[in-house]
Amino acid sequence: MERVGIVIVGAGVIGLAVARELSKNHKDILVIEKNPSFGQETSSRNSEVIHAGIYYPKDSLKASLCLQGKSLLYEYCQNNNIGYKRIGKLIAITNNNEREELEKLSRNGLESGVEDLKIISQEEIRKIEPNINAKAAILSSSTGIVDSHSLMKTLLSEFKARGGQIVYNAEVVGIDKVDDGFKVSVEDIGGLFSFFAQVVINAAGLNSDKVAGMVGIGGDEYRIKYCKGDYFRVHNNKAELINRLIYPLPKAEGVSLGIHAVLDLGRGLRLGPDDEYVDKIYYDIDESKQEGFYEDVKELLPFIKLEDLGPDTSGLRSKLQGPGQDFRDFIVEDESSNGFSGFINLIGIESPGLTASLAIARMVGGMVKISL
Repeated sequence: MERVGIVIVGAGVIGLAVARELSKNHKDILVIEKNPSFGQETSSRNSEVIHAGIYYPKDSLKASLCLQGKSLLYEYCQNNNIGYKRIGKLIAITNNNEREELEKLSRNGLESGVEDLKIISQEEIRKIEPNINAKAAILSSSTGIVDSHSLMKTLLSEFKARGGQIVYNAEVVGIDKVDDGFKVSVEDIGGLFSFFAQVVINAAGLNSDKVAGMVGIGGDEYRIKYCKGDYFRVHNNKAELINRLIYPLPKAEGVSLGIHAVLDLGRGLRLGPDDEYVDKIYYDIDESKQEGFYEDVKELLPFIKLEDLGPDTSGLRSKLQGPGQDFRDFIVEDESSNGFSGFINLIGIESPGLTASLAIARMVGGMVKISL
C-alpha cells in the first residue's frame, strides 16, 4: 500500500494554511479536496473580514487565535502582495438603552487583548461617518478586509513550491486506525483507492464531523450544525457613503454578529449575513428576505433604500452550538488521548476562522511535531 507522511482533508483556508505551515518542516504532505478547486465552500462565502478579536470570551481559542492570527495575517498579506485594507469598523447603536451592552462588549475586547478599541460619541461618529445614524459606537481601528481568494492561492503556491501535493475531485470516504497510522480510503473519478498515512489532519469544514466519525471519533460534542447566511448587494453607488465596516450589536444568543454593512476591496457594498439553521448544504438565496434586510438596517443606515438591494451570495457556518445553545469554541485537538495518535481534528472553525487561519496552522504545527 502506498504510504504518505501527512494527509490534510480539506483545501479551504484552514487546510491550506496548515499545509503551508507544515511544509516548512515536513515533506510528503498531501491535501485532498472533494471539490474541483480550493476554497469553494465557507472560505469563499463570507464577509472577508479580518476581525480584531472583540466578540469572543477571554482566554477562548476564538479570542486568542483571532488576536494572534490578525497580526500574522496582516504581515503575511503585506509580505506577499495580497490585497487587504485595514479599513476599520464601527459597532454602532441607535438607541441609548443599548449603551450598557456596548460598553460590556468593549470591555470584553479590551480584556481579551484588543488594545485599539474606543467608544465614540454621536458627534464623533458624525465626523467620520456622517451618513449613518448612531448614538454611540465602538471604533475598532485594527479590523480590516482581505482578498480571501488571493490569500488561499498564495498559501497553496507556497505549499506546492516546497513539494506539497494537492488532489481535487477526490473525497475521503473512509479512515481506519491501523498500526502506526491510518488507512485512508478515497473515491475519485477513477474509483476507490486506499493508502497509508502516518498523520491525518481533519480540516474538512462543513463535513469535519463526518470525517472524524470515519475513524470513530464524534458524538454530539463534535456534531456540526449548518447555519446559513444570505447576503444582499447594495446598488446605486451607496458604497461611497461609508468609509468603514458598520456593524450592529451582536445578537444576545451569539448565533451571528448581526446583519452588517461590508465593504470589499473593489469598493462594493453588501449587507449580511443573516442566520438560519438548515439541515443540508445549499446556497440558494431567499429573495423574499430583501424587505427584512432593509428593515434591519434602515435605522442605522438611512441612506439605503429597499430598491437598492439585490441578492448576492450565501454561505454556511459550521457551528457546534445549535439554536439557543451557549458559546462553543473551536475544536483544535490532537486525538492521542482518545487512542488516535496522529489524528488532529479541526472542527467548528467558523468565524473568526479566516482571521485565525495562520495562528491555527501554527498550533497544528506544534501538534504534528509531537505526533511524528
